Amino acid sequence: EQKQDKFSKLNLLESSEGRILLLGVVLAFAFVLWLGVQLLVSPKYAQVIIAMTATHLMFGRAASMAFGYSMELGHGTVIPLCMVCEAMMVLVFFPLFVFSWRHLLVINGLKKIFERTRQVAEARKDWVRKYGIAGLFAFVWIPFWMTGPVVGSVIGFLLGLRNWVNMVVVLAGTFVAILGWGVLLRQFNEKLAAYSPYATMMLVAFLVVIVIAGHLLSRVRGSGK
Repeated sequence: EQKQDKFSKLNLLESSEGRILLLGVVLAFAFVLWLGVQLLVSPKYAQVIIAMTATHLMFGRAASMAFGYSMELGHGTVIPLCMVCEAMMVLVFFPLFVFSWRHLLVINGLKKIFERTRQVAEARKDWVRKYGIAGLFAFVWIPFWMTGPVVGSVIGFLLGLRNWVNMVVVLAGTFVAILGWGVLLRQFNEKLAAYSPYATMMLVAFLVVIVIAGHLLSRVRGSGK
């Protein structure tokens, strides 16, 4: 049994999950390489991109995109950057979750995150099951709390979707959502900027507060308080 377990761990990259993880790592490496070039060519622009990426990873796509537009970036930068960030998150998180689920690769630092994500996915998978692939697409697309692509990918796994079908549906729904957010936030940002140059940053701060409040609320509910 130990030999079989060792063999499985050594051949993780030969599985579909391993190939997805490899794709995510390659995408992340390419993004970091591009960012390094930007730091040499245009340091100020690169600093804005780094700040926007950090905002995306910590507070989600809405806050990240609002920040990008507040820094006078256009659709051609904000939308592709958010798509890349979401894709990297899904392509790396999903296979690691599956490996942990199957006890092939356990990362202690991520156990709580995986468990919390699984609980959220379990609570919402029945609704998605009713509508199948269309339900998963809608779940990722609609801008409600805890309906992002990471949770969506776990729901797809729990429902038994093939990994690549799961990835295509989740990322397609995410990209459509990003396009919608881009149009909405760009127009909203322009209207706010007409009133005050500080109004756009207030929007970013407001979205960050919503995300933090949502995290705190979910933890309180999870602890049964």
